[in-house]
Amino acid sequence: MIIDAMDLLYTGRFDGFCIVSSDSDFARLAARIREQGVTVYGFGERKTPRPFVTACDKFVYFDVLQAETEAAAAPARKQAKAKPAGKAADPQLLATLRAAVSAVSDEEGWANLGRVGAHIAKQSPEFDSRNYGFPRLSELVEASGLVEIDRTGNPQKGPMVRLKQAAKARKE
Repeated sequence: MIIDAMDLLYTGRFDGFCIVSSDSDFARLAARIREQGVTVYGFGERKTPRPFVTACDKFVYFDVLQAETEAAAAPARKQAKAKPAGKAADPQLLATLRAAVSAVSDEEGWANLGRVGAHIAKQSPEFDSRNYGFPRLSELVEASGLVEIDRTGNPQKGPMVRLKQAAKARKE
């Protein structure tokens, strides 16, 4: 399979590769494909070794996809259940969100939510708001209670977020 993937890579006809595996043996293949400027999407189980996950541009866990399929098939009453707020308070998640907002924010502390998501994806290819029970990053960020959100600007620019401590510090 690796030889076939390399043959396909050298044809130059593909913009991306999808590797479905939970085996770390494919980490070097993913890294090599990325070296050529081609996007690599990985799919696997939670037991997938970290080297393979980080070698991909984006990594999606099977259980996230399975949950989406089940949610689509479930009756509407099941979708009305409250979101799991406990997962939005995960200390590692909060640190990741805080760092991403700080990294891409402007002088006033505001950051475009899309840029925040892109920054997180580069740092952690396996990051997905669905891992925390939220279908969209905006819902996860809002549930975290970490930021204030401004949706009043240009709709094409998307929502802007600012860390709440930064907002308090500016007022004082």
